[in-house]
Amino acid sequence: MKKNKKTKLILRLLLLVGTVISMFFVPWILVKAWILPTPNTVQEQVNEAIGHGFDGMIVYVDQAGKPPKYYTGGWKNRENKIPANPKSLFKIASISKLYTAVAATKLVKENRLSFDKTLANYLPELGDRIENAEEITLRMMIQHRSGIPNFTDNPDYWENEQENGQNALDFALDLPASFKPNGGYEYSNTNFLLLRRIMDNVLGYSHNQYIKKKILIPLKLKNTFFSITEVDLDDVMSGYYVGYEKDFKAREYGMLATIEDVGKFLRALNDGSVFDEGEQEIYPYEYNHGGLVVGYQSLAEYHKDIDAVVVQFINTTDFNGYEWNLSEITINRIVEIIKNKN
Repeated sequence: MKKNKKTKLILRLLLLVGTVISMFFVPWILVKAWILPTPNTVQEQVNEAIGHGFDGMIVYVDQAGKPPKYYTGGWKNRENKIPANPKSLFKIASISKLYTAVAATKLVKENRLSFDKTLANYLPELGDRIENAEEITLRMMIQHRSGIPNFTDNPDYWENEQENGQNALDFALDLPASFKPNGGYEYSNTNFLLLRRIMDNVLGYSHNQYIKKKILIPLKLKNTFFSITEVDLDDVMSGYYVGYEKDFKAREYGMLATIEDVGKFLRALNDGSVFDEGEQEIYPYEYNHGGLVVGYQSLAEYHKDIDAVVVQFINTTDFNGYEWNLSEITINRIVEIIKNKN
C-alpha cells in the first residue's frame, strides 16, 4: 500500500512539473487575444491588434446598403514612422489564386481548357516527373486534390527563396505523390503554378494579361498589379518578419493590390458579377481566401449572413503560426463586432 502511495505521489509531482514547464510554451498572446472582451468598434479591435505586436494593419468592410469603411492602425513604414494608409498597395499572395481560378473558369467556358483533362494532356513533358500526371485533372489541381507535392514545403527552396522562385517547379518534380489523385486534400502551391503555366500555353501569352482583360478592366480594378516591377515602391506597404529589422517590401511575390480593389473583387466573386453567363455554375474553387508571404498576411472573407465583405491586411509575419493565428482571431472578432451592430 505504501508503495502505491509513493508511486501516485511521484506521478502527481511529474504531472505538476510537466504542467509548469508547459506553461512557458503556451502562446499567451493568442489566449489573451481570444479571451479579451470584444470591443464595441472595429477601430478599437484594430488598435487592440496593434497592441498585440502587429506593425501595421488595414481593414476594409463593405456591408450591403452602407458605404465601404476603412480602418488602419500602426505603420505603413516602421522605420520612417509613416502611418498605415488604406490606399497602400499590399502583396496579396495566395488571394491571387481566386483570380487565377476565375480566369481558368472563363477559359473552360470558352472551350480553351477543360477541367476534366489531365496534367499529362496539357504538359506531356512532365509525365515522367510528376507522379500520376496521366490521372490528375485540372479540377483536382485547382481543388488541391491532386497529390502533387507543394514546392514551398521543400526545405531546399528556402535556401535562396527569391532566386529559387524563378524555378519553383524544380522543387516539386521527381518527388513521390502525397496521395493518389482525388484521394485526399493537401494545399499545394504547385497546383496553381502548373495551372498558370497551362493557361499561358493555351493563350499563347501571359495569363496575367487575360486576367487584366477579363477581370480587372470590367470591374474597374485600377490598383491591382502582377509584379513589384509594375509599381512605385513608395506606394507599397512595408513588410516585416518577427525578429528582423529588415523591410521586405522590395521582394517579388506576385500580385499587389489596394484593400479596396481586393474587396471589390471579392464582392463580385460572391455575388456572381465577375462571371459571364454559364461560368459561375462551373466555377470549382473557393469564394474566400488568405495569403501569406514574408512580411505580408491577408484574409479576404465574405459573410453571407450579414452580406459583408471583410478584408484584413497585416504587415507582420512569422512562419511559426502565431502571427497567422492572431490575425484569424482578429478578423473573427471584427466580424463579430459587425454582427453585433446589425
